[in-house]
Amino acid sequence: MVGYDPKADGRSISSFEVAVAGSVSGLVTRVQISPLDVIKIRFQLQIERLSRSDPNAKYHGILQAGRQILQEEGPTAFWKGHIPAQLLSIGYGAVQFLSFELLTELVHRTTVYDARDVKVHFVCGGLSACAATLTVHPVDVLRTRFAAQGEPKVYKTLREAVVTMYRTEGPLVFYKGLNPTMIAIFPYAGFQFSFYNSLKHMCEWVVPAERKKKENLKNLLCGSGAGVISKTLTYPLDLFKKRLQVGGFEQARASFGQDCAKQVFQEEGLRGFFKGLSPSLLKAAISTGLVFFWYELFCNIFHHMKKADS
Repeated sequence: MVGYDPKADGRSISSFEVAVAGSVSGLVTRVQISPLDVIKIRFQLQIERLSRSDPNAKYHGILQAGRQILQEEGPTAFWKGHIPAQLLSIGYGAVQFLSFELLTELVHRTTVYDARDVKVHFVCGGLSACAATLTVHPVDVLRTRFAAQGEPKVYKTLREAVVTMYRTEGPLVFYKGLNPTMIAIFPYAGFQFSFYNSLKHMCEWVVPAERKKKENLKNLLCGSGAGVISKTLTYPLDLFKKRLQVGGFEQARASFGQDCAKQVFQEEGLRGFFKGLSPSLLKAAISTGLVFFWYELFCNIFHHMKKADS
């Protein structure tokens, strides 16, 4: 049910319901994957190698990082920046899925292309993600700042963070890293939607008898697979975005990485572009799977509610 399907039998949910389904799917997923997101950001912002052999490296593995953050900062550290993260997820989910549904329908009505085609899903998925990114990017910068700060905290409240950042770095600080974000998000989201579509078709071809059974499980697994493939292909751009977003935010990073390298390749080598890949892939598998799972589930709920009323 992701994207416009002219062959869908009587499916008709409003744009508002699509936006609500996208928002709720983002909200529920964010709560579940926040700890992995915090660990991933810490890895990305650490200049030293993620290895036990580097004596200056604070973090070198997912479990070790999790234990250390828990010991030093307590369990709430895994939900640092959760309020801006939730605002990000709710707004992003609503705009992305609504844009995707509208764009695929537009393609069907104004062009000769099939709205269910993989190429169409790639382009529409990328464009919908760009629209969502433009809408919520300032919140993403705030979330990254909160997740990246160690102890003592630089920002204690969301209001303090907004005021301090605006006064010290100017209004453009809220759009730091926008260019690499837009460059990275188009292929990432495009791959997500196109691979999700392809994997679902593959599942239906392999096990056609199970088409109506275990639909939710299929959505979860196909979403997870799409997330892993997409994240692997576009990960270096995500790391570069995080480095730019935290630029000028040295104090809070002092405890887990000295200065943010301007040239990752020169100072950290090729592996530097893939720092934090393991928690990022785990997060991508879980988050993408859950987002598509919850979105399709809520769309189905709205559809059945309308059917029952009619």
